[in-house]
Amino acid sequence: MLKENLENVEQKIQAACERSGRDRSEVTLIAVSKTKPAEMVQEAYDLGIRLFGENKVQEIMDKSEVLPADIHWHMIGHLQRNKIKYIIDKVDLIHSVDSLRLAEEISREAVKEAAKKHVIAKVLIEVNVGREESKFGFLPEELDDFVEKASDFSHIQFMGLMTSAPFVDNPEENRPIFAELRKLSVDIARKNAHNMSM
Repeated sequence: MLKENLENVEQKIQAACERSGRDRSEVTLIAVSKTKPAEMVQEAYDLGIRLFGENKVQEIMDKSEVLPADIHWHMIGHLQRNKIKYIIDKVDLIHSVDSLRLAEEISREAVKEAAKKHVIAKVLIEVNVGREESKFGFLPEELDDFVEKASDFSHIQFMGLMTSAPFVDNPEENRPIFAELRKLSVDIARKNAHNMSM
C-alpha cells in the first residue's frame, strides 16, 4: 500500500512540475511520519525516502534512536522553547519559527551545541499570511522588524518562509496566499542579511 501511495505522489509531483515548467529535481518530498510507528517509517525508508517530518520533539528523539542514521529529520510542528535543546543536533530543518524569542533560543542552543560540533540551525520563518486565529506565525507586517532583529544571530540560518494556507474546497482560492508569501520572501532577500537565504 505504501509503495503504491508513494508512486501516486511521485506522479502528481511530476505532473505539477511539467505544468509549471520546473525540473523535478527542484522539488523536495518530505514524508510526514508524525504519529506513524517506526516500522512504517522504516518501510518508507526502504522505498528510498530519506526526509521525514515530525511535529513532536519526543517522536523525533524516539525514532532517531532506532532508525537509520542517514535519515534527515524535519521539525514541522509548533516548537516550544524548552524543547529545542533535545533536537538542535538531530534535525536538518525547523519549519516553524514563529517568534523572536523562539529564534533567540534556537540560536542560543546552537551556540552551545557548536562547542561540541559545528552546528548552524537551519530554519523557516512561519508566516500567517491567511491571518487565521488558529494558526501560528508572524503576520506579514511583523516580518521587517523580526528580520532586522534576527539578522544578527550567529548560529541560525533562515532558509526561507513557510505558511499553512486555509482549508478551502478549491485550491485555486489559495493562490493569492502563496503569491504574497513569495513577495515577502523577495522583499526579505533584498535586505541582504547574512543569515537570511530566501
